[in-house]
Amino acid sequence: MATAQQIVNSLNTTKNVREDMLLILSSFDNRLSNISDFIKTDSDSQSSILDAAEKIILRSDSGMSSNAGASSWDDSAGESRYYLAAIDEILDLLDKLSVGPDSEVVDRAETLVQVAMSRLEEEFGHILIRNTVPLDAESLYGSIRRVSFSFAANEGEIYEEFENFGEVETGSVCFHERGASLGDDLCVDLINSEAVMDLKGIADRMMRSGYEKECVQVYSSVRRDALDECLVILGVEKLSIEEVQKIEWKPLDEKMKKWVRAVKIGVKVLLRGEKRLCDVIFSGSDSAREVCFNETAKGCLMQLLNFAEAVAIGRRSPEKLFRILDMYDALSGVFPDLEAMVTDEFVYSEAKGVLAGLGMAAKGTFVEFENAVKSETSRKPMLGGVIHPLTRYVMNYVKLLVDYSDTLNSLLENDDDDELNGLQNDDGERFQLESLSPIARRLLALLSTLESNLEEKSTLYEDGAMQYIFLMNNILYMVQKVKDSELIKILGDQWVRKHRGQIRQYATAYLRAAWTKALLCLKDEGIGGSSNNASKVALKERFKNFNACFEEIYRIQTGWKVLDPQLREELRISISQKVLPAYRSFMGRFGNQLEGGRHAGKYIKYTPDDLENYLIDLFEGTPLVLHHLRRKSS
Repeated sequence: MATAQQIVNSLNTTKNVREDMLLILSSFDNRLSNISDFIKTDSDSQSSILDAAEKIILRSDSGMSSNAGASSWDDSAGESRYYLAAIDEILDLLDKLSVGPDSEVVDRAETLVQVAMSRLEEEFGHILIRNTVPLDAESLYGSIRRVSFSFAANEGEIYEEFENFGEVETGSVCFHERGASLGDDLCVDLINSEAVMDLKGIADRMMRSGYEKECVQVYSSVRRDALDECLVILGVEKLSIEEVQKIEWKPLDEKMKKWVRAVKIGVKVLLRGEKRLCDVIFSGSDSAREVCFNETAKGCLMQLLNFAEAVAIGRRSPEKLFRILDMYDALSGVFPDLEAMVTDEFVYSEAKGVLAGLGMAAKGTFVEFENAVKSETSRKPMLGGVIHPLTRYVMNYVKLLVDYSDTLNSLLENDDDDELNGLQNDDGERFQLESLSPIARRLLALLSTLESNLEEKSTLYEDGAMQYIFLMNNILYMVQKVKDSELIKILGDQWVRKHRGQIRQYATAYLRAAWTKALLCLKDEGIGGSSNNASKVALKERFKNFNACFEEIYRIQTGWKVLDPQLREELRISISQKVLPAYRSFMGRFGNQLEGGRHAGKYIKYTPDDLENYLIDLFEGTPLVLHHLRRKSS
């Protein structure tokens, strides 16, 4: 009889057809003659199940209505279990009756399912909202290892009038903070863990009942809003492309820094967490799992991508390069996660396009910086021949670029090698240059451009000797920045040796330009005889001229500034080795002819030791007037 019942129930037939089938079956064996009574008894049992389930569903629905929409789902653990069990009974019943029962029973069951689904849909949203865990941004920030680089720090910065490179107050310290990577094992609860299985239970029933679309819509709507709130907590605002491009640099820099943090946290923490939730809650349907995550993540991702796109197509200026590179690295770093999680082709292609746009923006901004260095034409000479703001800016700039070497090498890899043409002297040197990385070649070309610009600026000084002091100060600053940083690994020891040799050449040229006139006064030519019968008039004139030259050099060059103590001392030693022996020799040969004579002190004003003492005052940056020199002499 059980077999006969299963046969009848498994056929999708009308009531009349079923009765005919029962007659046919009973004719095979008289033991089946009471099958009609059996089926009727089973129908009564189904009605009883439906009655019990209906009481639970309608009572709960009525209770919600009387409480003005307030949920009692969490008030009692048994409430939700009874409700879900009642739904399961109805769905099981519908599965049994779906092959052709009385339409009255099916209609009644389906009506109850509709009522139940309305309740579940509402409860699903309530549970999601009530159990959303607020984002603790501070603890996440603590998980990000911060890396800060000093940019043009502690060394005079950029003078305010140096408009080509932006304004930085003299004496201030400017830091570029580059957020490091976020740990792959970082995981936070986006929804209270005890609520996840409740949500899965509701999702399973809704999907089984054919309400998958409604369930996904509720979930993605609530979680979209939650992710939007997370972006607000992370400091990311909803801005149009036009609004972003109107923002001044300093506030824009702050927004770009927050964006970098938000992308790392947003993808590696928030979206990974959303993916895990979708995988658990919608484990019963691959399509629901995929659609739900894509719809939830889309708004958050597009908001982040729109800001990055606005930055990428914005005005290019050198100060933006590091932050653009940060953004490129951040998006590039999370891109494998996006590829693995996001199946929405539009969002994926947008992310890919924005990443390429940031790369192009970084390259374009670097070119803008190169052009700015080449075309910087300020005509104001630096007081005392000190380091030019351009030199400080460029060297601090390229020091920071070293940390982005891998990124820049990948971005510049296929660029033309036009910069090699200005660097090579022969085929061998070209071969050496071609073996360097793309960023090394570009930096060599950039520093070569800086040197040419400095040589041009040195001509702003009328005093030829000061031109060389200016060049020594600036080239030595470049050498020190290279030697004391990671730049040495890129440019190499050969670059340092070459430029140290250049400084020595400038020092020799300085001695020639500054002291040749004074040393000519100590030559024997034109004095008129040997040391015993030289013309006193000529000797007086020679000593007088030497004194005048020395005092003029002293007055002027005490106002010049050689910042590096070692270079300053080396220059003083070189001057002493050049001037003092010549002065001692001249005095030894001719000084006795004037000594003891009338007004001898008027002509022989200094001993060699006096001169040596006065040389210590050179290049200190404090001009000493003539009367001070005479007091010191006396």
